[in-house]
Amino acid sequence: MIERRPVVAVVDDDPRLLESLEDLLESAGYTTRSFSSAQSLLISGTSGLDVLITDIGMPGMDGFELCQLVKEVRPDLPTFLITGRHEIADEDRAQGISGLFRKPFDAQELLAAIGDALRNSKNGGEHES
Repeated sequence: MIERRPVVAVVDDDPRLLESLEDLLESAGYTTRSFSSAQSLLISGTSGLDVLITDIGMPGMDGFELCQLVKEVRPDLPTFLITGRHEIADEDRAQGISGLFRKPFDAQELLAAIGDALRNSKNGGEHES
């Protein structure tokens, strides 16, 4: 039986960061789905996603709003916020997220956090086959 690779959705309006994160995640064994806006992710839906990584500062709907909407339908989906801002006045809006990374972030730390979140979500209720 072939094991399914975890699917990580990345939402960021910077195409260079999307490509860079895609390369990083795929080299670590993940399947990636990239979105240039929160709206494009919501249109596509969250079914089949194992992890969500979203930028905070995007035009239209920001990462906080996206996380809030996603948590309503997928409360156990591990979610990570990334930002280029050095001060975040709304850190209390980040309640319930799996992690917050400031750009430029350490790629290995992000991969370790994703791995931990996936292990915790599998141990937290889903049964492994």
